Amino acid sequence: MNPAHPLSGVYAAALTPLTSAGAPDLDAVPDYLLFLAGRGCHGALLFGTTGEGPSFSPAERETVWKVALRVREMHPEFRLLAGTGTPSLDETVALTKAAFNLGFDGVVVLPPYYFRNASDEGVYAWFERVIRQAVPSDGYLLGYHFPGVAGIGFSLDLLERLKQAFPVQFAGLKDSSHDPALAGDLGKRFSYELAVFNGTDSYFSVALQNRASGCITAPANLISPGLREIYDAFSQDDDAGEVQARVTAQRHALEKYLPFPSVLKALVSRLHGFPLWPVRPPLTDLPIELIDQAFSDFERTNE
Repeated sequence: MNPAHPLSGVYAAALTPLTSAGAPDLDAVPDYLLFLAGRGCHGALLFGTTGEGPSFSPAERETVWKVALRVREMHPEFRLLAGTGTPSLDETVALTKAAFNLGFDGVVVLPPYYFRNASDEGVYAWFERVIRQAVPSDGYLLGYHFPGVAGIGFSLDLLERLKQAFPVQFAGLKDSSHDPALAGDLGKRFSYELAVFNGTDSYFSVALQNRASGCITAPANLISPGLREIYDAFSQDDDAGEVQARVTAQRHALEKYLPFPSVLKALVSRLHGFPLWPVRPPLTDLPIELIDQAFSDFERTNE
């Protein structure tokens, strides 16, 4: 694995606490991040897919980012990543600037996801403008590769071109392709030059074996202690097979109740005493009978 990059580690794609009216619960945000920090996370991504990022306005995102910084009062080394990708170039630039101005450690940026037939040349031009206009010379941008949802992703050639053009600022990739073969291709093509963060808990070990820098996952909201065990085991050249098997079972149990925000909010409440935060439309809250079933399925993975 690659422990050398400053962002290396285990990250939760954090849930966004909401009030019953559907507004961001600003008091709950730092408390929830403290919970994640106490369960082995090196940091958190705010307003990724699991945080329902596309459902929030730029003003709402900035407001949440500001209160999130309070986590550093108790955990000064806790890293904060901001999801800033939108189909609008200007909006993405503005959000990215705002995140770095607040002191976030990096940004995770989807390609302009409405335009599914955009060429590598077009996507390169889009990211070139984002980086030149919004990313400091020592700032880190991770591309967000999630073609199954976004409908557009990063080819290996595009990644290489961006890395060559911006060797520091284009730090790497959040790989949510759910394709273990890609983990191997990334390792062979880039070795440690590209900081790759695995998005699929069930093959975290495979990604680390192929020189990944860590993970950013939705289930980390619940299973970060196991992910941290795997990460630390690889750091020490120890076997993580037993822990990986448990993490894989947990991921598979949760995948039966997609999309993740609804089931994770329900189980974080059931298992750890947080309020049962709603999700924003077009997502829907999990019915109580499915919450009970998801809880039982998840608990069986710990037996």
